[in-house]
Amino acid sequence: MRNEPRTVSDPFETLGLDQAQTALYSAVLRLHKASRTDLAQAMDGPVEKVGRQLDDLVKLGVIDEQSGQYLARHPAAALGRVIAERLDRLAEESRMIDSALGSIRSLIRDYDAGRDYRSGHFTVEMASGADVLYESVVGIAVQSHSPPMKLLTAVPDDRTMTDFARKFADPWIDAQKRNLLTVRAIIPVSSLVLPGVRDQLTELTETGGQVRTLDRLPSWFMTAGTEVAGLPALWGGNLPDHAYNFYLVRTSVVVGMLSSLFDELWARALPLPWSGRSDAMVQVLRLAAQGMCDDSIARQLGVSVRTVRARFAEAMTELGAQSRFHAGVEAARRGWLR
Repeated sequence: MRNEPRTVSDPFETLGLDQAQTALYSAVLRLHKASRTDLAQAMDGPVEKVGRQLDDLVKLGVIDEQSGQYLARHPAAALGRVIAERLDRLAEESRMIDSALGSIRSLIRDYDAGRDYRSGHFTVEMASGADVLYESVVGIAVQSHSPPMKLLTAVPDDRTMTDFARKFADPWIDAQKRNLLTVRAIIPVSSLVLPGVRDQLTELTETGGQVRTLDRLPSWFMTAGTEVAGLPALWGGNLPDHAYNFYLVRTSVVVGMLSSLFDELWARALPLPWSGRSDAMVQVLRLAAQGMCDDSIARQLGVSVRTVRARFAEAMTELGAQSRFHAGVEAARRGWLR
């Protein structure tokens, strides 16, 4: 089989000039300066047609027109301008493509919504009771096709946290140990001082979980994997006040929405206060809370007054406090001074 000769495209055509325009541009270059009549004679064509082609070349920026005379620009500058304009158009097309790619997420959500609607997979299951809630999570994790299942949960109130610490933390911790699930939780900072909460959260994090705190959360919710979401019977209310009534919604659209909300809250939340804080920093806060001055604290700890003040400064930075008093209040609220 013979190889067909390759056709090499005209580089001028690639830049937007057809053969007639290229020939006319070459004529302008040779004459350097000429009228329409001169160029029509050089091209052996009608003046009107040559005039239209000259207008196109002026628009492209490869020649100039002054008082009826057409002047050639230096080819490097003229074609460089054409290339630059083409690159600008390509860049704009690239931005449009990027924008289209960015919109794919919303298209995927629309597709999932339509698929769930048509297939009937948009199931909502009403459940009730704390035992059912926490056991359901472990059950979903056991049935997960790709363990460990990722569990995201937001807890807005102290009462739910108290119930969790007293009765229901151990099964989740055990499930983490068995690599069935991994927990990421956002909880109210006020709950850190509740009995048993610190010990259970410490064990939860030591077995692979992650916990952050916020002053206030909008509602309880959770996602279990990519297909199951948990919603309260009343958005914004706490679970115990409504007998732990909740909905299990099995659709990726709702899971995606709640996962996005969780990520927004997580980005604003703070790590647990006892993860990485300095014991020396806490010591000076505790002694100050007992009414001791800097000199007394220094003697008690066997350090210099300068060191005590440096630790106060470290504590204020860590706690985001504007004064020592504010630092003490915030440290107490976070459970540092127990």
